[in-house]
Amino acid sequence: MKSAYEKALERFGQLKIEKLTDEQKKRLAELDALYKSKLVERELMLENEKNKAIEAGDFEKYQQVEAQLISERKRIKDELEIKKEEIRNNK
Repeated sequence: MKSAYEKALERFGQLKIEKLTDEQKKRLAELDALYKSKLVERELMLENEKNKAIEAGDFEKYQQVEAQLISERKRIKDELEIKKEEIRNNK
């Protein structure tokens, strides 16, 4: 069964798919766990801020925090993908 990464490589024209070592797979799994925890931490903190804004009736603050949450999710996911790519490229 092919991974999503392998399917994406094929879809974008890279026919030769290089296999990952066990060490690379381990490091990728560790990164996934680390960044999942980072994401959950930020989401919890910002959800708390959103709840405070709701309680205060501050719709503008709520929207700012919601936008920040979206931005943080994207930043963390982008950072994770960069680090994963570094691992994939280091044989």
